[in-house]
Amino acid sequence: MRMHAGQLEVSPAQARSLLADQFPALAGRTVRRVRSAGTANAVFRLSGGLAARFPLRPVPLEDAWAAARRETDAAAELALVATVATPRPLGIGSPGHGYPLPWVVQTWVQGTPATLVDPAASTPFALDLADLLAALRRLDTRGRRFAGPGRGGRLSDQDAWLEHCFERLDESRVDVARLRSLWERLRTTPRTEADVMSHRDLVPGNVLVRRGRLAGVIDVGDFGPADPALDLVCAWHLLDRERRRVFRDRLGVPDAQWERGRAWALAQALGLPWYYERSNPAMAQLGLRTLERVLAGELADA
Repeated sequence: MRMHAGQLEVSPAQARSLLADQFPALAGRTVRRVRSAGTANAVFRLSGGLAARFPLRPVPLEDAWAAARRETDAAAELALVATVATPRPLGIGSPGHGYPLPWVVQTWVQGTPATLVDPAASTPFALDLADLLAALRRLDTRGRRFAGPGRGGRLSDQDAWLEHCFERLDESRVDVARLRSLWERLRTTPRTEADVMSHRDLVPGNVLVRRGRLAGVIDVGDFGPADPALDLVCAWHLLDRERRRVFRDRLGVPDAQWERGRAWALAQALGLPWYYERSNPAMAQLGLRTLERVLAGELADA
């Protein structure tokens, strides 16, 4: 089932043809579609440790080229500082063979997505996650600041989206009244810190696990400056209460920043149960689980 209106399709045969035409050195490699709970790209794994990513949402061609260039630049910058493996860009492909947008070739990152193996009770994983965020935060923003309508700026900018979600949630599955009340409190949590470099989408599908440790992160195209609390969403998406405390202590997160992280997790999770209810049940279930954790938390998550 398609997840998005006008969702694009790309077959393994199309991917092989595009690779052969535009990256002749990769011609003849095995090309296999990767099945995942991801929502933004069709991903193909190539033999020899590579991958090709094809956006699923139709957008104007100029915007798609800008996004592809931004993704490869972000991936290259992140790879310099990440404490775990991340995809390294090899090149951008052009539209062709019936596929209308640019696409990206990059290295394949080994590991099992956290959607398939739950690291919530792993203390080493929680420490690895905190160390990754600390490393990203140490990278100089070079004067860059968050810009755009998405998550990472002011919490109150999400009000219209959250109201849209509240109106569509199934009240038999989600305590909408409590979530409304919680958002009303969290949305005004104060912030004094400057932007830091952030992955900006640390959901389980983008986090790879091996033997209970953090093995890598993927889908890194949004890496850039944001509210320091934004990447804290991973604590509610990925960790149980005890491991959230371990993670927070390791990173040294003050109360107000922790509460903003909880608010960002709420804002990110709120759309998943209703938007993906039929088309991507794994994403819908992730949203429900995160919202349960968000509602169960207290100020210091004690």
